[in-house]
Amino acid sequence: MPDSIVIIPTYNEKENIERMIHKVFSLEHDFHLLIIDDGSPDGTAKIIKALQRDYSQKLHLIERAGKMGLGTAYIHGFKWAIANHYDYIYEMDADFSHNPDDLLRLRQECVAGADAAIGSRYIKGVNVVNWPMSRVLMSYFASVYVRFITGINIQDATAGFMCYKRRVLESIDLDKIKFVGYAFQIEMKFTTIKHGFKVKEIPIIFTDRTAGSSKMSKGIFTEAVVGVLHMKLNSIFRKYPEG
Repeated sequence: MPDSIVIIPTYNEKENIERMIHKVFSLEHDFHLLIIDDGSPDGTAKIIKALQRDYSQKLHLIERAGKMGLGTAYIHGFKWAIANHYDYIYEMDADFSHNPDDLLRLRQECVAGADAAIGSRYIKGVNVVNWPMSRVLMSYFASVYVRFITGINIQDATAGFMCYKRRVLESIDLDKIKFVGYAFQIEMKFTTIKHGFKVKEIPIIFTDRTAGSSKMSKGIFTEAVVGVLHMKLNSIFRKYPEG
């Protein structure tokens, strides 16, 4: 049984999803794909179903009724991946802002000893292409803010390009992960570190999407800012088992 599953949440990604599927399956390692589509009205799921005829044992699809949030999609995917005994479980966007070739590098870090690996935009300067400066500054200083409030030494706390070993996700009570937007990424990293797991960042180049539209909103950003404070305060009264 292959050891790696890449989880990709989608909503209106018809311009990207077919290319992404073919690219992931062209990599040297045998990755499987789990796509969680939140009722995309543009026909994203239809494209995936057509491709399942070619990749019947490797390409998996979960369809949900509507937009339920990034965090809930990943939690659903994590539980599915654990139940199906994958050892390395990845998060990745559908829009090629994350280079699929870097899946191999994330995997290598975990094989070499890390419990979780992060594809980091900020570990070596700022490696972001085609973002407006306002978006770069918002993302960069969000990570500065997270480090200041939580004390975790992660340069790219909102990164959504990750590899987790299965035992990390088995150790975390996934039902207690509450955030649904980009704060979900912060909460997962914070919780992983609080459980005593080793997290490694590797530098990547993040390239903004050229097709489809961004899912960022003011509400998502506000959740991250306010949520980090609540998360830190709640952690003071919570005991985290060692992983």
